[in-house]
Parts: sequence; C-alpha cells; structure tokens
Amino acid sequence: MGISNFPAALQPIIQQGYLEREFEHALNSRLGYRAVADREEFSVGIGETLTKTRAGLKPSVTTPLSAAGNTNLDNGLTPQGYSVEQYTITLNHYAATTDLNMVTSRVGIASQFLLNAAINGEQAARSLDELARNALFAAYFGGNTRVRSALTSPAPTLAVDDVRGFLNVFVNGVQTAVSGGNPLPVSVAGNSYSLISVTPDAANVSVAPNGISGVLTFATSVTLADGAVGNSVVAGNASAIMRPNGRTNTSALLAGDTLTMGTLLNAVAALRMNAVPEIDGAYNCYLDPMSARQLFADNDFRQLFTGATSANQVFRQGMVNDFLGLRFVPTTEAYVQGHPSIGNALIRRPIICGKGALIEGDFAGMAAADVAPADSMVSVVDGIAMVTREPIDRLQQIIAQSWYWIGGFCAPSDTTTTPATVPTATTAAFKRAVMIEHIG
Repeated sequence: MGISNFPAALQPIIQQGYLEREFEHALNSRLGYRAVADREEFSVGIGETLTKTRAGLKPSVTTPLSAAGNTNLDNGLTPQGYSVEQYTITLNHYAATTDLNMVTSRVGIASQFLLNAAINGEQAARSLDELARNALFAAYFGGNTRVRSALTSPAPTLAVDDVRGFLNVFVNGVQTAVSGGNPLPVSVAGNSYSLISVTPDAANVSVAPNGISGVLTFATSVTLADGAVGNSVVAGNASAIMRPNGRTNTSALLAGDTLTMGTLLNAVAALRMNAVPEIDGAYNCYLDPMSARQLFADNDFRQLFTGATSANQVFRQGMVNDFLGLRFVPTTEAYVQGHPSIGNALIRRPIICGKGALIEGDFAGMAAADVAPADSMVSVVDGIAMVTREPIDRLQQIIAQSWYWIGGFCAPSDTTTTPATVPTATTAAFKRAVMIEHIG
C-alpha cells in the first residue's frame, strides 16, 4: 500500500505532504474541552482498561513529641499510613471514513482530496471534544438530582431524574457499588437518609444531558413531604453545582436566574477551598456565547472594568481576567437543555476547570509497525490516525480517506483530599471542576 500504488496524478500531492498539513490545520481548531485533559499514553499489551492509583496526604502534626514518651525503639511514635484512591480509563475505538471516486471527481481531484482531509480532521476534532465533554460533565453532574415522581405515602424508594453519582461509594479509594454494607449518605429536601441500593430504569426518561433515570432505595422510609416532586436529592459526596440566587436544583431555576460575576466567584472559591491547582495561572471557564453575553451584561462585571485599562482586552477578546482568576474559553459544544417546566426557557451550563480535571488516555500502538506498515499512508496528528487507502476496487477508482482514534477520557476523583489534610476542603468526590447552571 505504498505511494507507488496510487495514481500518478496523486503521487506529487502525497509526496509534498499537502495532505498531512491540511489535516493538521483542521485539528488545531479545537473546540475547547479536550484542551483541559492531561494526556497520558496507554501502553501496549496491558489490556483495554487501565486503573491508576493516586496517593493522598497524611494529616498535619501539631502536637509536640512528649519527652517522657520518647523512649524505646519507636520513640513513642505510632506509624501512620495514608489513603489512596483509584480511577479507571477504558480504551475504545472511534473511526469514520469518506470515499473519493477519482472518475466523478476528476476535474478537481486535488482540491477534493484535500477538502475530504480537512472535513475528516474537523469531524475527528469535534468528536474527541464531545467525548471529553461527556466524560467531564458525567462526573460533575454526579450526586445532584431531584424527585421525579411524588410519593403517595412514606416509602423507602424514590424515583429520581438522574442516578449518576449515586451508584457507587468510595471504599478505601475504590469505587464500590452502593449496598447495605456500603451505604451512601444522601440529603432529600435537606433531610438525611442512608442510600443502600440504586436501580436504573429499564426505559430511561431522564431529562438531564446523558442522564440515567432510576429508583433510589433507602434504609428508612422517605417522608411524604420530602418525597414531593422537584425536591432536591444530593449525595454526601456530590459534585459542586453553582446556581444563581441559591437555587437548589435544575427545575428550581427561574427566568431571572442569569449568569453573574458573583456565581463565577463562588465557583472559583470552591476550587480554591479544595486547593485545586490553576492551569497556567488561571482556571478555564468553558461557556457558550449566550452565557458570555449575560456575563458582559452583569452590573458587577461591568463595574469591575469601568475605567480599567484592561477593559478593552477583556470585552474584545473575552479571554483572561486575572482578578477573577478565570480564562474564558467560548465553545459551541456546551450543554443546552430546555427547562423542565418553563416553556421557551433554556438551561445553560458553563464549567470551570482546574488542572487535572480530565485525563485523556491515548493508545500507544495506533501507529505501530504491524498496524501501520512503513509503506502505508497513515499519519498520526495530535494523537489521531489519518489513513489514506489506495484504490483496491475492480476499476481502481475509489480512494478511502479515514481517521481513527483509540483511547478514552475519565475524570479522576479526589477523595483523599479531606479537611484532615486541607482544612477548607469539601466532601465532594470530584473536586477539580465546578459546573454552573443558569437560564439563558
């Protein structure tokens, strides 16, 4: 499958490298979410799933060593251990292809060839960006939902809109299914219950993006008042979600709950309380154009830049503001959802990320010699393989232009960061990003 097997009209194009440069140009126009991921190489020959272990810290020592106890071989000291936690990346194979018929495209063969490469590149970039977005939001939606069907009498079971974040509890750093032996504390309408079982619905009716509706079973009955439709259900280790005016869940948002600087500052404070490191000096805030428009109309935000020399840069470029500690990254891939009960109202979801909020695992064997022989037309650009196959049909007229990627994304947890090691830390299992919900 070398260059010599391609039609003579195409050989100069391939030899000059035009195709690779066109493909790379398309991939450089990233959509945002993938850029926040830390890239890790997934080694060959270790299976399809990689489990990584992160070590926690030991508590601070603020009590002086007793002189009287400083004896024997242990000097009066008790050995201390530290906690660990694990997260898993699973490999999957993604690919797409386009055919080019040399006869029907004969007049503009070179431009059509390059156009296909550019479109493949854009498709690959957008696909990986959405995979990154889905993995990021799946973790940070977790543990936040609401009652979907009202109870008619006190009962231990409760139908909710989304069971993500309720399925597992961390036991010694390992995600373990919720059970009677491994319960999860859950707040329903502000009152505490012990979750012992979760059953996803056979027919998913969740209205949350990629949500999973289901039934939560508690150790005790939920009261009739707590089981009313729309009441908030929040896990003890739920991810932080900020909403304007103190709204407690998605359905509680009202028409005037737009994005404000105060909400952003609350999100930044939550990240800093958990000691989440910044990304090159600022947290990345991914938001769609409507969210950005609302922010620029916020009185507090506008007042911040009244007479400031940096105002023109912030409003014109919409990028970095050092005072807020944010880097604004506009994207058109942000989740937009219709409000569950208010007609023509949309719910928008900016997300603010710190370093390590997402992990990307790229399979190291994508361009190995046995997968991509030396004379094959396989180019790996930004971790994505571009394949150009010679015409092998009977008339030797149809060229296949394809791309594929083998890898996966995951959001790692930070359960080992607790008030014992970071006094301001929260109980959230996933701490490195904060989602905002508002009307737009």
